[in-house]
Amino acid sequence: MIIKQADDQVSALAELERRAHLADSAAKKRLEEEIRTRRAGIKGEAESAYLIDFHYGKSENWAVLHDLRIEVDGQVAQIDHVMINRMLECYVLETKRFHAGVRITDEGEFERWNNFRNCYEGMPSPLLQNQRHIDLLKRATATLDMPTRLGLRMPLRIESLILVSPSARIIRPKNFDTSRVIKADHLKERVLKDIDSESLLKTVAGAAKLVSSETVQDVARQLAKLHRPLREPVLAETSAPTPPATPAPAAIAPLTAALVSGTPPPTCKKCSGGIGQILHGQYGYYFKCSACSGNTAVRLVCEPGHKPKIRKQGQQFLRECGECGTSELYLQNP
Repeated sequence: MIIKQADDQVSALAELERRAHLADSAAKKRLEEEIRTRRAGIKGEAESAYLIDFHYGKSENWAVLHDLRIEVDGQVAQIDHVMINRMLECYVLETKRFHAGVRITDEGEFERWNNFRNCYEGMPSPLLQNQRHIDLLKRATATLDMPTRLGLRMPLRIESLILVSPSARIIRPKNFDTSRVIKADHLKERVLKDIDSESLLKTVAGAAKLVSSETVQDVARQLAKLHRPLREPVLAETSAPTPPATPAPAAIAPLTAALVSGTPPPTCKKCSGGIGQILHGQYGYYFKCSACSGNTAVRLVCEPGHKPKIRKQGQQFLRECGECGTSELYLQNP
């Protein structure tokens, strides 16, 4: 069951694009880099959320939270996804989207391919990043009202996984364990492997640890109450700050958009922008970018063999799949 969806990022991105439009060349470059980074992160998280929700979103045996931001003693953890099952096993999932792939060294260092420089470049380790998230999550869960057995408090058993885009290439080393780095579409297979390897559900000890669906959902809702959304986007400074009263240019005005976290949002193939609207043309529906006026065909994703379609309902565009019986809001035009 889905307990928390991802926070809406549309208005934050629109504000970044507005400031980039008004900034000088140096500040504009920094803002555009921030926009690209944030947009790639949102897209990667949305792709993973779709797969997570497809397999676990309706299950009574799992509680799912997306985009959980917690604060403990002045420290912050921005957790992409959390999954909790009836054994109180908690998967903390960090999503990374690599355009051209990632290489992991024998020392456990991560390097991503840079198409512009035509070389690998260093990056922070997502394994260490997620471990910091887990350490903070453990401190936060110490305040939760957890179930008890025989008078003893039952804690969450937390596992770390790094989800990589299914299309990304992973170059793995021989002498460093990368089993916690998996492609997002292999998540269900990995979870089943964990359960089978421990055979917890087949043992008396496992049955003793089993809690009700209601208990799992209650724990997850307590976690959701710890969420502290980021109120203002982290912006690069500009040399000439724009007065608050200055209206945004119409070409990049924020949309009243509602995106389902499980569906990757549309992006412009020309400038990678995500602010625009869906229109219908000779070849079907397409995404019209407000930043560069580029046109991008709408490509919907689902399970292999499925054929999801767009259905228009007023200014709302629904993504529907007859094979799996799903219907969800894809984008709402202004």
